Amino acid sequence: MTAPNNRERILPRLIQDEVKESFINYSMSVIVSRALPDVRDGLKPVHRRVLYAMNELGLVPGRAYKKSATVVGDVLGKYHPHGDQSVYDALVRMVQDFSLRYPLVDGQGNFGSMDGDPAAAYRYTESRLTRIAVEMLTDIDKNTVDFAPNFDDRLEEPTVLPSAFPNLLVNGSAGIAVGMATNIPPHNLREVAAAVTAMIDNPDLSVEDIRKHIKGPDFPTAGFIYGRAGIKDYIETGRGKIIMRARAVIEEKESSNKSQIVVTELPYQVNRANLVTSIAELVRDKKIEGVSDLRDESDAQTRIVIELKRDAIPKVVLNQLYKHTSMQSTFGVIMLALVPDPVSKRLVPKVMPMRDVLQHYIAHRHEVIVRRTQFDLDKAKEREHILEGLKICVDNIDEVIKVIRAAEDTPQASEQLQRRFKLSERQAEAVLNMRLAKLTGLEIEKLEEELAEVRGQITELESLLASKEKRMGVMKAELKALVDTYGDERRTEIVSDEGEFSIEDLIANEEMVVTISHAGYIKRTNISTYRKQRRGGVGTKGTELRTDDFVEHLFVAQTHDYLLVFTHDGRCFWLKVHEIPEGARAAKGKPIVNLINVSPDTTVKAIVPVKEFTENEFLMFCTKDGTVKKTALSEYSNVRSTGIKGIKLEDGDELIDVQITSGTNDVVLVTRHGLSIRFHEQEARPMGRDTTGVRGIALGEGDRVVGMVVVKRDASLLVVTSLAMGKLTNVDEYRVQGRGGKGILTVKRTEKTGDVVGLLEVLPEDGLMLITRGGQSLRCAVNQIRETGRVAQGVKLKDLELGDVVAAIARVVSDDKDDGAEGGEDAGPGEQIELSAGE
Repeated sequence: MTAPNNRERILPRLIQDEVKESFINYSMSVIVSRALPDVRDGLKPVHRRVLYAMNELGLVPGRAYKKSATVVGDVLGKYHPHGDQSVYDALVRMVQDFSLRYPLVDGQGNFGSMDGDPAAAYRYTESRLTRIAVEMLTDIDKNTVDFAPNFDDRLEEPTVLPSAFPNLLVNGSAGIAVGMATNIPPHNLREVAAAVTAMIDNPDLSVEDIRKHIKGPDFPTAGFIYGRAGIKDYIETGRGKIIMRARAVIEEKESSNKSQIVVTELPYQVNRANLVTSIAELVRDKKIEGVSDLRDESDAQTRIVIELKRDAIPKVVLNQLYKHTSMQSTFGVIMLALVPDPVSKRLVPKVMPMRDVLQHYIAHRHEVIVRRTQFDLDKAKEREHILEGLKICVDNIDEVIKVIRAAEDTPQASEQLQRRFKLSERQAEAVLNMRLAKLTGLEIEKLEEELAEVRGQITELESLLASKEKRMGVMKAELKALVDTYGDERRTEIVSDEGEFSIEDLIANEEMVVTISHAGYIKRTNISTYRKQRRGGVGTKGTELRTDDFVEHLFVAQTHDYLLVFTHDGRCFWLKVHEIPEGARAAKGKPIVNLINVSPDTTVKAIVPVKEFTENEFLMFCTKDGTVKKTALSEYSNVRSTGIKGIKLEDGDELIDVQITSGTNDVVLVTRHGLSIRFHEQEARPMGRDTTGVRGIALGEGDRVVGMVVVKRDASLLVVTSLAMGKLTNVDEYRVQGRGGKGILTVKRTEKTGDVVGLLEVLPEDGLMLITRGGQSLRCAVNQIRETGRVAQGVKLKDLELGDVVAAIARVVSDDKDDGAEGGEDAGPGEQIELSAGE
């Protein structure tokens, strides 16, 4: 079919076929010529053209910078006619030390920032290659890589760079093509080089061995990688998800007793200004609570300060920041790159595991070494050929001069020299161009030395070409030299277990003294504070508490130890020792309920210090309705921030105490009506965490359990009634019975005694505090109470005001001792320090 003007031919074609073919052609052009990197040098065409053009312009280290406009114009005019902004954007990214792990362009001027600020126009900035970028181009003039015509066939450009290091892995790459995308994270040069070396030594290197060398991505902005599962996935398959977190530390401000979160490192490619703005908006919208002030103090280094309110829980706020902001973000790894097809030699896109990427780089680098060696060998043989001709003529110089003088012109002289001395045309040309100075004795000696040197070089190059093992040795040596020059330490820290990531990775494991007051205030103090003053001193000031509060628990624990906090409704919370606010000896501390995710009306019933969650230790629970439950300590090794169920309670029941046992202890329960029972803990079989338990004591109508003691030492049991009657009895007076009985009498209730309010295990040096319903706190020493038998009525501890009754009792622990080491040095981590109760 022809067109109406008879000059154009029209071919009928289905529209879907035309669209399909055109789209495939377009997509392949984008894939191969624009969006995806080459697996061999890790560069997209535009980046390769920028580096090559800068090298051709002589913009190398040690020389002056030139305007970036010069580079952009040269690249546009010679190699990449796709718009000046695309070229300049590629150059800018290669300058930014927060985008590339090892920048390839050395910039002078404004090249943007982590806050998203754009670079200045290319007429203002200057640039040149970095030293490591020169390593990408080394030996490019030795026929090491193929060249192809540029867009208008005027010039030639390299199809790939020699790349002395695995740039694809070291600097990573990102790109969106048609129907596919690549997202390769940067890695540490030392680790990648170690993996390449290991694979050269063992081509069958396993994935596990690769992971021993390449730990994971190493981002230029540092921060944390949260878990190793994603790393394992992309090393094995070429795809995986990396969870990144900002590095944040919690600092205590002594002056204001407040805390602040300081962010010093951000996840890769996170915009710092946008992060600060998003935090401010979340605080304003009350999605993140507890923040009083937000400041961006960043300069060249990141420093974002988030000040917290006095009652804020730092870890809770930090977790909210990770959850709601880009302080935690995901890097989806897709190891997609262009790979040379062994048959067609065309580049094809392929998703590869780490092993394949390393193999392709080794194959490329091996080819570069072979071609470079062949080039050097050809040059050496050419030089040898010339030197041999010069030597023949020098040895016969008189005759050579005679031949040259007899010739009419240069071509005739060359022809006669070739015929007379059997020289090649090039040798004869070299003789004719030789200066007379070369005929001195010293120059003749140098000529012979150079010939011997060239012949030695030829022998070495030929042996290198004949041995793949030697070529691999050269590859390893060159890579080692490059790593020695440019290698550095890993910046990004990898946290082993995603579920257990904690800021404690930044905190030294030191011994701390933890004090807890009766009103629920908690603090930690470095144990050195208690050990500074030796015996014979004047003492130090103890904790400043309200007049109706006192220190009830004091023990030594390390900063990485745990506190299991149990509430009245049976829930269990974790509290790491380092999460407890640190304060001076005189500081009051902070309410425990502010450090865990509970409502203000929640009552803390027990705090158990734990160093390790072992299988051979147990937790013994006791409720007011007489239920006991024994569960292995290991069942509580994975507590969520919102708490877990420590014990399943029946309706109306309430947890009253939790204590740790060894599996061989006796347990004593005391009820409000004065009954007690002592049974061996083996009577209560170990049960799961979310269980109710078994009957510990059978209660009468209106009765309830008011106290539990786990017998661990030769101590006395102190029972106190509501009318301030107290009875101190050795624990041996309580005989062992079977669990679940009604028990035996421990106090005979009368109008003089009232109901039993509590049970304590005490030593003579302990102090006792009685808290009355009227708000009075009455204190006495245990050694002032006479020890009696189990059935005795007891003695009057204090006189109460008319109508007032004792509501609760507690053992007093003093931290006001002239030598804190008295109890502290003998107490191991997690053990309570039994100090005397001074008035």
